[in-house]
Amino acid sequence: MNRVDPKKLLLSKWTAVTPVDKEKHFLVARVPLPEPPGAALEWVEIEAVHSKRGRLMRWRDLQDSTLWRRGWV
Repeated sequence: MNRVDPKKLLLSKWTAVTPVDKEKHFLVARVPLPEPPGAALEWVEIEAVHSKRGRLMRWRDLQDSTLWRRGWV
């Protein structure tokens, strides 16, 4: 399990264990603020390094070490 602090997610680097659309390296590009303010953070936007294609995902999915590795491996 990857230990992830939601306050340090922005601009963190991640490697997909299984490539997603032939893309392996990602960067957390945006951490949308939850609605209403004070609610728990649930989503992040990751961006593929090569294609700059972005997608929303639950930030807790990054903790699953069978799917994601911290850093660019």
